Amino acid sequence: MAEQEASGLQVLLHTLQSSSDKKSILTILKVLGDLLSVGTDRRIHYMISKGGSEALLQTLVDTARTASPDYDILLPLFRLLAKVGLRDKKIGRKALELEALDVTLILARKNLSHGQNLLHCLWALRVFASSVSMGAMLGINGAMELLFKVITPYTQKRTQTIRAATEVLAVLLKSKSNGRRAVNRGYVTSLLWLHQDWHSRDTANTYVQIRRGLLLCLKHISALRSGREAFLAAQGMEILFSTTQNCLDDKSMEPVISVVLQILRQCYPKSPLPLVTASSAYAFPVPGHIATEPPCDLPEGKIKDLEDDGDDEVDKDSDTEDGKVEDDDLETDVNKLTSKPGLDRPEEELMQYEAMCLELSYSFEELESKPGGDLNSEKTQYANHHHILTAASSKQHCYNKDQSSCGQEREDSVRSSLLCMVKTQRSTVHLGSKRKPGVNPYQNVQSNSLGRDSSGSEIPDIQASLKADAWDIDAIFCPRMSASFSNSTRTGEAVEVIDKLLQTHLKCVPFHDPYLYMAKARRTSSVVDFKMVAFPDVWGHCPPSTTQPMLERKCGVQRIRIFEDIRRLIQPSDVINKVVFSLDEPWPLQDNASNCLQFFSKFESGNLRKAIQVREFEYDLLVNVDVNSTQHQQWFYFKVSGMQAAVPYHFNIINCEKPNSQFNYGMQPTLYSVKEALLGRPTWIRTGYEICYYKNHYRQSTTAAGGASGKCYYTLTFAVTFPHNEDVCYLAYHYPYTYTALMTHLDILEKSVNLKEVYFRQDVLCQTLGGNPCPLVTITAMPESNSDEHLEQFRHRPYQVITARVHPGESNASWVMKGTLEFLVSSDPVARLLRENFIFKIIPMLNPDGVINGNHRCSLSGEDLNRQWLSPSAHLQPTIYHAKGLLYHLSSIGRSPVVFCDFHGHSQKKNVFLYGCSIKETLWQAACTVGTSTILEDVNYRTLPKILDKLAPAFTMSSCSFLVEKSRASTARVVVWREMGVSRSYTMESSYCGCNQGPYQGLQFGTRELEEMGAMFCLGLLILELKSASCSHQLLARAATLLSAEEEALDQHLQRKYIKRVIKVLKMRTSWKGTLFFSCPWTSEIQVLQALNSETYTLSLPGLSSLWSWTENYTISFFSSQAFGLFLSPVTGFPGSLPCRQPVMRHLSLQNHGSQFP
Repeated sequence: MAEQEASGLQVLLHTLQSSSDKKSILTILKVLGDLLSVGTDRRIHYMISKGGSEALLQTLVDTARTASPDYDILLPLFRLLAKVGLRDKKIGRKALELEALDVTLILARKNLSHGQNLLHCLWALRVFASSVSMGAMLGINGAMELLFKVITPYTQKRTQTIRAATEVLAVLLKSKSNGRRAVNRGYVTSLLWLHQDWHSRDTANTYVQIRRGLLLCLKHISALRSGREAFLAAQGMEILFSTTQNCLDDKSMEPVISVVLQILRQCYPKSPLPLVTASSAYAFPVPGHIATEPPCDLPEGKIKDLEDDGDDEVDKDSDTEDGKVEDDDLETDVNKLTSKPGLDRPEEELMQYEAMCLELSYSFEELESKPGGDLNSEKTQYANHHHILTAASSKQHCYNKDQSSCGQEREDSVRSSLLCMVKTQRSTVHLGSKRKPGVNPYQNVQSNSLGRDSSGSEIPDIQASLKADAWDIDAIFCPRMSASFSNSTRTGEAVEVIDKLLQTHLKCVPFHDPYLYMAKARRTSSVVDFKMVAFPDVWGHCPPSTTQPMLERKCGVQRIRIFEDIRRLIQPSDVINKVVFSLDEPWPLQDNASNCLQFFSKFESGNLRKAIQVREFEYDLLVNVDVNSTQHQQWFYFKVSGMQAAVPYHFNIINCEKPNSQFNYGMQPTLYSVKEALLGRPTWIRTGYEICYYKNHYRQSTTAAGGASGKCYYTLTFAVTFPHNEDVCYLAYHYPYTYTALMTHLDILEKSVNLKEVYFRQDVLCQTLGGNPCPLVTITAMPESNSDEHLEQFRHRPYQVITARVHPGESNASWVMKGTLEFLVSSDPVARLLRENFIFKIIPMLNPDGVINGNHRCSLSGEDLNRQWLSPSAHLQPTIYHAKGLLYHLSSIGRSPVVFCDFHGHSQKKNVFLYGCSIKETLWQAACTVGTSTILEDVNYRTLPKILDKLAPAFTMSSCSFLVEKSRASTARVVVWREMGVSRSYTMESSYCGCNQGPYQGLQFGTRELEEMGAMFCLGLLILELKSASCSHQLLARAATLLSAEEEALDQHLQRKYIKRVIKVLKMRTSWKGTLFFSCPWTSEIQVLQALNSETYTLSLPGLSSLWSWTENYTISFFSSQAFGLFLSPVTGFPGSLPCRQPVMRHLSLQNHGSQFP
């Protein structure tokens, strides 16, 4: 049948080309038209494959070359060519070879006064010109001059033909040669005049498509440098800007406005950033590196335009991994994937890490001699204690006492709620308390000095002690680390004020102590020796009581901001352009009496390089690049003061680097108000509206880029309405978490633990380049006694290794780590089980220097430390070198971690997810099947993410990936997997934004949700162990008891699913005798009554308190295993005892029996 259809079509096409009979040709054209007018594009492609395009073109040439061309044949022929040509990518080349290109152009010239014939010729020219080379050929042959004869000023006649002519011209101008020809012949001015004429006279917007066609012509011309110059010289920016201002809200004008916007952005003169150098404002001498002169931007204030700037990218929700995995980036070399590299250092060097694993050799003699007392001095000397100044000791004692109660409250909360946090229909989020998107959380707060704290207690008058003429506002709201930095009486008075504020206004923040923080801050070493500390870091942060939804993006926000940028260029009269803050200029630049905001960022983790007042309530901001780098501008954290309440302030951060951001899809920056903190609400909140993120007109100069074309920059713009007059507020990219906050947190945690139960030790992994200690934390349970049996069990606990914050700007990773640390030392039963069965080695901050100095991605050496794991240097990347050395040491003594996980933050995806490593998945994704059949791979790397997908409200399995990319070969995840053989080696990514699934769908992450994820990760490790084949019966029994006691907190939906699976297995028992084994992730006892074969059986899910056998000699046993399976073997167990699992005589996959198990 197919052959008959093919031969029939070929007969028609052959007859079409060979026939000279008009009636036959018209009949064939009608048949072909009917065939192609119904069905799908497959019919057109089929006709093309059988030579249909050539047949139509040949017929066109033959008919047109007759003495009197017959338009009864030509018109349907042109219609067919227009339809087929849209699907035939080679139609232009075919038309050239068969001379149909010239024929059609000649016919168009002959029919300038005959609208219908000309229209059909233009349709054919449009498809022929779709090939750029064919468009260039038509341009050489005078096609553009012909089209300008057709495109007339505004008229209501022949508008269909004029529209077709503008569309053909726009296609022709995609050719660079045609574009240059258009510029040389002055067509830019003509097109602008035609656009103005049609725009001003088409008041009913009837001919929008003609206006759009004219604009597309200008867009393609302006893709050339000469085209942009001609456009600017013809006042094109002013013309297009003015013609669109009155129709921005008219939806019918959308096709026009969108093209205008593209032209304006394309033609906006490119300029370098308003900075003296592309390098960081901070300098640090890297050992062994010769300092070079920093690259400077071009002094004339503009950069060389590029000949073929491409079109701006279309803004779209990039919910794909930053640096999306392309197939050509996948590692397909099986040898590289399977080989295990040798040590990157002498083996004897590994001995030094024994001092970081004292738990393997410590004798715990004090457990016998001083039961319940502190550990002896041998342990203490390895702890990373810091002396706290005695001047604050009395106050500190008071706060430590309060802190203890605060910590207990937090611990009680964790203990009672962790299992309730399991991903169920019940959520810790109070959905009824969600604020509507865009609502200011402070909008109901009066801008005065009196108020009530979150508990309802009245707060004393604040302003009485904070009058501007009496106190140094910077010293109070951005206090100095020590009064010794200045001998002025004013500073001493300010310190007294701070003490008074701490005593009268401080709200207890769990695991935080302002005095201890100040003492730790004095020990923190920074590149520029920061003298100030940020108020939020000293005062502390309490999560908001209500959830914050993602901001609903209003249509047209980005468009409005781009038009504002254009207005600045063409109407600069109201632009102030005053530098009010700069790290590069002599200080101070700010006049406290002037009508502008005051900025400051020279404190730990602070990042703001320059602030320029554009208008009264609008500021351009520039963030600092990473130290010893010329890139990685994303993180910001700065103080702003001197504001008016209820006034919208616009901030434009103009040197962001990433091509897209979650700020376009619901994310907001964070704000901390000092006055709110003094009113009892010390909280970082999401804030801002009219938020968008887009490419701007700034470019890096070729000098700064090392001769390459300069990179693009992006603007993050947002508006903030501050809650109070003359407040001091802090704005940040995400919830800040400083190195000093970590060191303070670790000391408070160490003092809060029950030393009889919790083994908590701080070590110094190494000193960083900046001279700061990198902490290493060990957490496990104390042995029950110092008997040989208990010490043996203690020393043989498997290790879990967790790291975080290798990228300084990913502060969300630190909040997840904070939740992990607090949970592991808590009295929660799950935490107790984890401590009793594992030793946790935790490096909570791999890049302290980067965090301290406000970097976004790099260390002080200007390197991304998560790309240095292959061969780290002890001198340049000490934290990575020694973290890898510790892992090498554990591996060398046969104690490789069960799980290695590196906590990160993600700027372009939502939710929380894991990246792991799999050889087979990588090869399958790359369509490389060579050798896959012989590769043996443990599939257990998927178990933990599957568990977290069921447990954690914020986690989603759908975003997880297990591909090994070439570009990630030197990351922690891949190196630990490949070199240490840890199959469960992960990167855990937490979104800066929030969730688009699960109980938190539509919500932004707060610190509470991030800390919860840290605790959930720990719970996932316990479930992972319970599912493992090596899980001890003792742990199973204890977990069963625990989970049974917490039955109300379990996921009932999951329980029902597993019960149904159990019943399916029981129904398959009729023809077998033996022992049935399967696993269930929940080990609480559940009574199931099920009628099988007219009998009632009672099944106990595995409390292990009793086991039943019945008439068919079956025993139901429950084991934690890696996969569900049906094992058949002789019954060797008895009711009340665990049956032997061997010998296994036969294994049947449950899937073969019709049941689906994970």
